[in-house]
Amino acid sequence: MIGAAFLGCASPSLASANDADTMATRFGARQSVVDASLSPDGRMLAFVQPMAGQGAAVYITDLSKEGTVGATPVLVAEGKPDRIESCKWASNSRLLCNVYGISQLDNTEIVYVTRIVAVDADGKNLIMLRNKRGSGTALGYSLFGGEVIDWTAAEDGHVLMMREYVPETTTGTRLGQTDEGIGVDDVDTRTLRTIQREQPKRDASDYISDGTGTVRILAMRPRTVDGYSKNVTHYSFRKKGSRNWEPLSVVDDGGNGFIPYAVDSTLDVAYGFKRVDGRLAAFSMKLDGSGTQTLLFAHPQVDIDGFVRIGRNRRVIGVSYATDRREVFYIDEKLAKLAAALSKALPKLPLVRFIDSSQDESRLLLWVGSDVDPGRYYLFDKAGNRLEELISDRPQLAGVALSTVRAVSYPATDGTMIPGYLTLPPQIADAAAAKRLPAIVLPHGGPGARDEWGFDWLSQFYANQGYVVLQPNFRGSSGYGDQWFQKNGFQNWRTAVADIDAGGRWLVAQGIADPARLAIVGWSYGGHAALQSAVVDPGLFKAVVAIAPVTDLDRLKEQWRNWSNYQNVSAFVGNGQHIEEGSPARHAKAFAVPVMMFHGTVDRNVAVGHARLMDARLKKEGASSTLVIYDGLDHYLDDSNARVDMLKKSHAFLKTALGQ
Repeated sequence: MIGAAFLGCASPSLASANDADTMATRFGARQSVVDASLSPDGRMLAFVQPMAGQGAAVYITDLSKEGTVGATPVLVAEGKPDRIESCKWASNSRLLCNVYGISQLDNTEIVYVTRIVAVDADGKNLIMLRNKRGSGTALGYSLFGGEVIDWTAAEDGHVLMMREYVPETTTGTRLGQTDEGIGVDDVDTRTLRTIQREQPKRDASDYISDGTGTVRILAMRPRTVDGYSKNVTHYSFRKKGSRNWEPLSVVDDGGNGFIPYAVDSTLDVAYGFKRVDGRLAAFSMKLDGSGTQTLLFAHPQVDIDGFVRIGRNRRVIGVSYATDRREVFYIDEKLAKLAAALSKALPKLPLVRFIDSSQDESRLLLWVGSDVDPGRYYLFDKAGNRLEELISDRPQLAGVALSTVRAVSYPATDGTMIPGYLTLPPQIADAAAAKRLPAIVLPHGGPGARDEWGFDWLSQFYANQGYVVLQPNFRGSSGYGDQWFQKNGFQNWRTAVADIDAGGRWLVAQGIADPARLAIVGWSYGGHAALQSAVVDPGLFKAVVAIAPVTDLDRLKEQWRNWSNYQNVSAFVGNGQHIEEGSPARHAKAFAVPVMMFHGTVDRNVAVGHARLMDARLKKEGASSTLVIYDGLDHYLDDSNARVDMLKKSHAFLKTALGQ
């Protein structure tokens, strides 16, 4: 239940012992800052901090006061089911917080419900920004609680919100509202007074504002007569001063076409992505009707996957991409120089991210970190040229030796070099000193994802316990272009799993890993790959840990049948022989090593039935299987107690299975 916060801002207590359980408690604890935001005047900092279970509290601190200033709690959510995801300032005295919860429709369908609540900086005047117009009965569920697309509306405390309208029915009156679809409203966050700016459209999927209160781009996602989304999105734009929509681009589910992301009102351009030689590149497109496109930045090896934005109007200042490390190409020369200067000032923290700024950008909120530093927030004051540390992301790891993460590559069976990251136990200086150690191959989820250099709580825990950890960016990973992604890790699972298995063999061939103490651990798609590796090469890994794994590809498609994206998911997973061959639950007879699985009961991404099916099939075949179920948790097990429990149990399982 959401309410005004009254709890103090406390740090977790730490035991002094260096045993596995103590380390599991430290590494499994959620990071201390979920989200942070500066007020428009740059004086106040709001941040979301986890509490017990899945709860969180919003804290406010006055950065203008000298000396140590405590944080004041203004909002709390217990996580049953309300969870605070993020908060941002609507004015110098008013906050908007995104809240979500997980529920079940008719005791069957798991749904995520989002809402936005507003609260004053002193914790008063708490209201939900509801979108209730008529007095009738809604003809459907309103799961989407809205999204702020512009924080700089004309009046202080107003925002532009993208909102969902659900038609209503009434008996004997005409008071039910008939609008349907997504529209845009100007909302007074104090009084809830609303002015409709964009009429709701049934097929609308997104709106993009220019950061000054004007909607310039509309995305429409057509549906079939059955209500399923088609595989194409139509983008339209408005010229300055016009209310007429004109065609901008058409984009299919393969990402072909210009994909708009943001609008710069001053330059009158849209920023977006477009493919160049099979990789995503960053472009700008004029919004004067000429359609002129300009290439901002492209990389010859990897995709450009993000735009860096700053300030109240979310001004685009650069583009982001990951090679061996996350990098930024700045289009703002002043901030490029500042970023370089900050990197020199913080040489041990090479990852520098601009998180937020004051309205005039004179005060900047930064996050910095590295592989051996989980991260910390800084405030930079331009006028005083002063850098001040504010909060550490994981204070519970203070004094714990963390492991250096090294970018490596190894040969697949066909000779292709597979990039990845190698994490050694902290006491091992380099790979040459690692001799026949217990090792874990840790494939990432997705499959449309990739691992990056930096701190990772899961791999760091296992390294702390003496394991070598290899995180491969196998073919099927995103970020390396179309040729590397192939069809995706489900349809091309043989290639993906073969690349992952090759990583295990490479560790053994290099003398780093003891072949008798080699395990595989994976989450989501990584869990699918971990289980599937035991099907195609039963003797390679001596133990399997799968967290929230996909175990049957038909089941994965079927869980979305009653949703508008069913056809899109179905096309992504595909049809054909790979469904039978790539579903580990259908090949339980092949398992020759022990398996441990973890799953939450309200997982919307991968239903808990996947793990239960796998567990039942393995036990039916006499294979060793242990399934740990977390009631009320979703795909990410975003609960410190659950994560600590998972680390403890998986460590004990691996220790026994590998004969340590």
